[in-house]
Amino acid sequence: MLNRMTPKPMIPDRAFTACLFDMDGTILSSLAAAERVWSSWAIRHGIDVAEFLPTIHGVRAIETIRRQAIPGMDPEAEAEAITLAEMDDLDGIAAIAGVAAFLGSIGRWAIVTSAPRQLALRRIAAAGLPVPPVLVTANDVANGKPAPDCFLLAANKLGVDARDCLVFEDAPAGIAAAEAAGATVVVVTATHDHAVETSHHSIADYTQLVARAASDGRFTIGLG
Repeated sequence: MLNRMTPKPMIPDRAFTACLFDMDGTILSSLAAAERVWSSWAIRHGIDVAEFLPTIHGVRAIETIRRQAIPGMDPEAEAEAITLAEMDDLDGIAAIAGVAAFLGSIGRWAIVTSAPRQLALRRIAAAGLPVPPVLVTANDVANGKPAPDCFLLAANKLGVDARDCLVFEDAPAGIAAAEAAGATVVVVTATHDHAVETSHHSIADYTQLVARAASDGRFTIGLG
């Protein structure tokens, strides 16, 4: 149920019809697991791990692999193998602080992730989080983040306009996708190693976040 107290507004004079959440690094932490799998892959293919790892976040595996332009490689087969490896490595996956309670406080929400559907469901379960009413994954769009397609599709499935949605993201590709969809963005910094330069509102986690019902069925977001 939406909190009807009056929290300090995080985004003044703005109400929303739905929240759209990226998954990895936004509602759950899977950084260690993902980097273990991708580090092994990079080493096998002679790729510098330190330079490579920052490029894997927020985009689909197949696009990460295609960017390497390795002669003779089948990106689809490699992406499938990466997915299987990631599904086997769930060690350390946990929900971002406060997110479960926050998800339970809002009516319309979706997860919009660059992960394949099976991997997304495994990680959501491992983090102890509920399966969302709408789940948009890498399998559902032709163009992944930073294209806006995934957020536009999620909004459409929820029956709302993307411009009336609040998007929670952590990665540059996802932030760009949300911006292109016309949504308002909040940057989640829980898994960031260093300060993020952004013009958007940012939160470390969800522990102080409160949703408050508006008279027209929409809601505002504040810091309690």
